[in-house]
Amino acid sequence: MMTLNIRKNINAMISIVVPIYNEKENIMPLYKKLKEVLEEEHEIIFVDDGSIDGSYKILKDLHFKDKNVKCIKFSRNFGKTAALKAGFDSARGDVIITIDGDLQNDPQDIPKLISMLDEYDAVSGWRYNRNDPFLSKKLPSIISNKISRWLTGLNIHDFNCGLKAYKKECLNDLELYGEMHRYIPAILSWKGFKIGEVKVEHYPRKHGKSKYGMKRLLRGLFDLINFKFWAGYSTRPLHFFGGVGLAMFLTGFFIDLYLVILKIFYNEILSNRPLLLLGILLMIIGFQIFMTGFLAEIMIRSYYTASNKKIYVIKEKLG
Repeated sequence: MMTLNIRKNINAMISIVVPIYNEKENIMPLYKKLKEVLEEEHEIIFVDDGSIDGSYKILKDLHFKDKNVKCIKFSRNFGKTAALKAGFDSARGDVIITIDGDLQNDPQDIPKLISMLDEYDAVSGWRYNRNDPFLSKKLPSIISNKISRWLTGLNIHDFNCGLKAYKKECLNDLELYGEMHRYIPAILSWKGFKIGEVKVEHYPRKHGKSKYGMKRLLRGLFDLINFKFWAGYSTRPLHFFGGVGLAMFLTGFFIDLYLVILKIFYNEILSNRPLLLLGILLMIIGFQIFMTGFLAEIMIRSYYTASNKKIYVIKEKLG
């Protein structure tokens, strides 16, 4: 059995962040597997994302038995992104590992991720032999990963793998919302951090129900589009809106200029020409889009000076 020697890999404390949502039957087996690979310098942060199956009672019992276990309970279900953010905010370690609470990730893979942090700032797991239903999970995941690689420019195979390792400094000032947890490596890559990937084991779910579905896939896609726009134009929105607005304004301008020439030199009647209204409409819309970009440019300055707001509400915190 492989045991993680933290000090041989990195001279720092390690934090394990585990989001939990109705995983009552998986908590104790996962805890035991984590303890098998961890030594003294560690903490395990369980974030209960509004479970209603009694998961938090088990977590509280673990905390009172093991002071290396921290428990965070949300007032309701805020989603995996919020759960991870709460874990990141509470983590004291200089190395932070995330792992799902469904026992489909193998804690024995944690040393592999840790060992790669000498070369990379963050390491993402790749469920190479994924044990999930093909039509409901694997096929949508294949499509989602291809789109994600195309839009983000980050060449990793498995954006949504729950097993990841980060150096603490990567997660400072990290803003998360919606379903953005799966794109954390892309966000970090955009910020200039070096991202690695390693093959990890993946097991079928034995207990509980999967929280993954088409609704979450669509939400993730919308967040991906939002990330792509934010990554490209968050500091210069006028470049996007201004370009689109200017293109529409000039198109409308030249349409109307053409009609004016016809009127002046060929005495054409313009009152019955829909093209005239189209040209005017394009100029008006183009000007409005340009002004939207100008206002966004002003607002973005306030955004970068504003403090981050929490995307979750903690009901109870132990440790």
